[in-house]
Formats: sequence, C-alpha cells, structure tokens
Amino acid sequence: MSWNSIIGQKQQIRTLRKALETGRFAHAYLFTGPEGSGKESVAFEIASIFNCRSAQTSKSDGACGICPDCLQIQSFMHPNVEYIFPVESALLDPGDSAKKENKRFTDAKERYDTLIEQKKQNPYFSPAMERSMGILTEQIITLQHKASFMPREGSKKIFIISQAERLHPSAANKILKLLEEPPAHVLFILVSSRPEALLPTIRSRCQAIKFSRITAAELRLWLQQHRPEIVDPELSFMISFSRGNLRLAWELINSRDSNPSETTTIVLRNKALDFLRQVLTPSRFHEAIIACEQNAKNLSRGELTLFLAALLLFFQDVNHRSIKPDFQELNNPDISDAIDRFVKNFPNPDFFQISTITEEAIRAIERNASPLLVMASFTATIKGVLQRS
Repeated sequence: MSWNSIIGQKQQIRTLRKALETGRFAHAYLFTGPEGSGKESVAFEIASIFNCRSAQTSKSDGACGICPDCLQIQSFMHPNVEYIFPVESALLDPGDSAKKENKRFTDAKERYDTLIEQKKQNPYFSPAMERSMGILTEQIITLQHKASFMPREGSKKIFIISQAERLHPSAANKILKLLEEPPAHVLFILVSSRPEALLPTIRSRCQAIKFSRITAAELRLWLQQHRPEIVDPELSFMISFSRGNLRLAWELINSRDSNPSETTTIVLRNKALDFLRQVLTPSRFHEAIIACEQNAKNLSRGELTLFLAALLLFFQDVNHRSIKPDFQELNNPDISDAIDRFVKNFPNPDFFQISTITEEAIRAIERNASPLLVMASFTATIKGVLQRS
C-alpha cells in the first residue's frame, strides 16, 4: 500500500500526513466510519510508514511497499505489527505443546489461517471467527506482554485492533489501562464501524478520525487509473454493486482476475436475468426450479451474493424508469431495452417488498444459511410478489 493507493479519504490523509510531518502523531487513534471505507488499509499504511527502512521515502510520503519490512507487514509476519480481531477461545486456551494436537485447536487454527489469507487478498476485509465471543481478555493480556518489549531503533510497535466495538468488557478495561499509560514506543489504532459501542473512556483517550463512505465518483476514478482494462458496462456495474463498500468492490475485482477470459460480473448478471425470465414465464417455471438447484450447488457464496445483487440492481433500474421513463443513470445501461420491457409488462410491482426480499436473501447467504433453502425460498417468494403486480 501507499498513500496514493488509498481510495478517497483526502481530508483524513491530509490530517495524518500533517501529524507525521510535525512529529505530533498521537499515541492512540480511533478510526471510525462505514464498513468498507478503507479504515484498516490506512492503519496498515501507517504501520508500514513507521517501520519502512527505505532511505528514499519520508514518513509523510508513505511507505515504499517493497522493502523487507513492508513485505513482512503485508504478510502479517512483522514482529512490530500486531493485528487483533475477534477469535475463538480454542486458540487462546493455556496448555503445553500437546495442546496443538487437540482437534478443537487445530480446526480453529485452520479457520483463523483462512481468514488471514482472505485479509491478504482483500485489504478491506475485516475478519472475525464465527464462533468468537468477541475480542477476548487473553488477547489483550498477550498484547500487554508484547507492548513491554522495545522495537528496533527508529521504529514503533503498532497494535491494530479491528472491530474494537467487540472488545469483551474485561478486555476493554485492560486496553483502557494501556491507553492511560501508553509506552512511548507503542501506537494503538482502534478501528470500528460502531464507535458508540466502545467505552466512553476508551474513546476519550484516542484521537478520532472519521472516515467517509467512498463515493461512486472516487471509486470510478480509482478504477480508471489503476484498472483501465475494466470498462463499461462492467465498470458501472462494479461501482453500483459495491455501493461505496470497498470490500465488495475488491471481491468483484478478485473474482474478475480469477477468470481473465470472461467478465464474471456481467456473466453472472446475465445468468441472473435469465433466471428471472424463467421465474416469470409460466411455461418455464420448472426450468427456474432446476436453475435454482444448480445455482445453489455450483456457485460459491460470493457468486450467489453477486447473482442476487445483480437482480437487486436490475430492480432499482426498473423502479427508476417506472418513475421517470427517460432516467439515464442506470446501473445497467447496456440492457436498457430489457429494463423498459419489464416496466411495460409489470407496471405496478411493490419495489419495497422486492428489495427487502432480495436483501434478506443476500444477508442469509453471507451468514452461511443453506444456499439451496435460501434460493428456493427466494424463487417462490419473488414469483408470488411479481405475479401480483
């Protein structure tokens, strides 16, 4: 990462760079803002800046991104940078080395490693283990121990606490003690999308930096500069789908990169529209049922989320054209004819209910519900709603 790779957040970066230039960097920061706004990517950039050994860059310029220290930070292997997020207690139970042979520990460690790999692939992903009760006391005790050791000369120990609102009460009290008497060589960066859930005493001891949701214009500009091979209609679809959430935008890019021979987003969008046609054509509903089962079986959870989101964006376009027939700012400008035909054939759909049904299906997939049950329920429900229109 580097300052130039940060999407949006110009004022926030100016504030942080000024603090670096003047030597007035606080000992603790609280980064707040919507999910996917890039809070953690900025935290890791700061960690890299304080530990980068390149002689060609100053702290205000950003990290080089290629020296051994920067590469170690990117791999979550740097001794001076600790990344804390909600994990399962099975990883933290005391015991001798034989504990590592315990199946419960081994399974939890595999889940933890998988999340770290996801974080490496997507800097905007905030990991949390499903069976976690939050950020646990044992994690903060370990952090306290590591804070007592000095880093190498000229660097700092950086503790990045993701989803800080999930600190267990006893863990929150322990981190508060550290914030009250912080070691000079330690920098704390707490990251939260719900800062109101943090103890007021913790908030008062951190300098708050509030991040904004990424605008469509900012994301479009960044993609045009850094990924010029992505063009419309795929470009507009990515921007509309992500809705200012960089985690979602990054997932789309990764999905696209894993299938370079085809634009996965548009392929799934078209598959979703074919499915909708099957649902709405009485003589083809049996095809919709078969497609429902095949999609649940063959598409990954990420692809199913994109599949459903494509329908949601299509319905948004239909709603806009229903209200204003000459509306031009469509999510799917390349299929405006299909949008207009839908408006003509279904003049009075309940868009609020349609949106609610689709968003609930997306959330269910993201929460690990059975894909087949979710898709079957969605198929039957959306058919009933649209047939009443």
